[in-house]
Amino acid sequence: MFATVEIPIWLLALIVLFAIVTLASHFLFPSVRWFFRKRAERLVARLNERLERPIEPFKLARRHDMIQRLIYDPQVAQAIALHSDTEGVPENVAFEMARRYAREIVPSFSASAYFGFGTRISRWFARAMYNVDDGQDRAEKLSQVNPDSTVIYVMNHRSNMDYMLVTYLAAQSQALSYAVGEWARVWPLSQLIRSMGAYFIRRKSRNALYRKVLARYVQLATAGGVAQAVFPEGGLSLDGKLQPPKMGLLNYIASGAKDQTRDVVFVPVGLNYDRVLEDRLLIAADRSGQRRFPARMGVVAQFTLRKLWQRLRGKFLRFGYAAVHYGAPLSLAAFGKDRPVEELAQELMRRIGEVVPVLPVPLLARVLLLADGPISKTALRAAFEDALARLPAEKVTIVVQGQPGVFDAALAHVTKRRLVSDNRHGISIAEDERATLRFYANSIDQHFSNDAAAAQKLAMRDIKLQK
Repeated sequence: MFATVEIPIWLLALIVLFAIVTLASHFLFPSVRWFFRKRAERLVARLNERLERPIEPFKLARRHDMIQRLIYDPQVAQAIALHSDTEGVPENVAFEMARRYAREIVPSFSASAYFGFGTRISRWFARAMYNVDDGQDRAEKLSQVNPDSTVIYVMNHRSNMDYMLVTYLAAQSQALSYAVGEWARVWPLSQLIRSMGAYFIRRKSRNALYRKVLARYVQLATAGGVAQAVFPEGGLSLDGKLQPPKMGLLNYIASGAKDQTRDVVFVPVGLNYDRVLEDRLLIAADRSGQRRFPARMGVVAQFTLRKLWQRLRGKFLRFGYAAVHYGAPLSLAAFGKDRPVEELAQELMRRIGEVVPVLPVPLLARVLLLADGPISKTALRAAFEDALARLPAEKVTIVVQGQPGVFDAALAHVTKRRLVSDNRHGISIAEDERATLRFYANSIDQHFSNDAAAAQKLAMRDIKLQK
């Protein structure tokens, strides 16, 4: 029994390896997981004490458990059987396909990543790039919302900066879950986005099984009270205007809410910028008709490092204002759960358009386009102030109302970017930059009726003649 046994070195190494793996999997890993799980629970408990709307248990569920719940959902099971019959594939193959879709969609939310890293980097980046204006109306609007309802922020989509800006501004209230397009499925960005609670979607997929898995995830999250941020336009605006709404996610949310007692409340959000970081990329895509602009991490990193170096040397100037304003919440129960989703989408887009802020550069761009030719600085200033005065302050969110130096700052911004030229004939739009100014002017176009635009053109002529 105690005799010495000779075994090869490779066999001894294999035995030791198996022993280490067994020890780790049965003793160490569960203990480590338990340790980090307890720390995460304490972190969430502390966060919920300060958040206006606590993090829902659904959002904290383990990703594996959520995937299992999704693929064994009765409606998904029916879709699997239908896909098997329609495509002529074995049901187990269709089931594995649904599992792959679920793994692709379901996020892995981390409270420490969201509130520890995500919101901090969002805050730093937003404030480093822009003078941020949140309108101070978020708390007022959310106070009108029933605490037991699911909040869905619906907003216009101007820039990929929207994610950072809204995440940072909403951090004191709640954690948001985003639907993110395929552009962000690049490493390591995809892992960070998943940990922030966002889920990826294939916007152009027509696969019925995929759409059902996606629909059920959105509906389960909504029923679980998860606060979400949705872009009804479905993608970035290529020309700066508000785009017609897409029905996909709104339809999933509205149809799923019909059988739920929990109300869904939509909060309209309007965003605008003095400078959209991707403006030239979007304008080029609009001209070509090809809506393709994948994320190029090298370009993003190079741009960020260049701006950081300018900031360290004290030569960086912010890109003007970035503003977020909130509209009157819309309760789905009060609106009518049985009304067509098209009516819901149109009403939400109307409310979003009403609260898109008027910023200096978009307003100046509109005035320059109306001038339609060289104009003196004095006449341009008068036309800018006239356009500002024509906006009804009680109905339109004007970030620059009553602030000194706004016109000079806006003119300096467009001059630095060489969107205008200033010579002895006056200030005029630079050649080939008319589309850029139109991109910015379009963002506030909904605030000007046709009559107001015509009156402003007449006023512009009078101002030019007087000067």
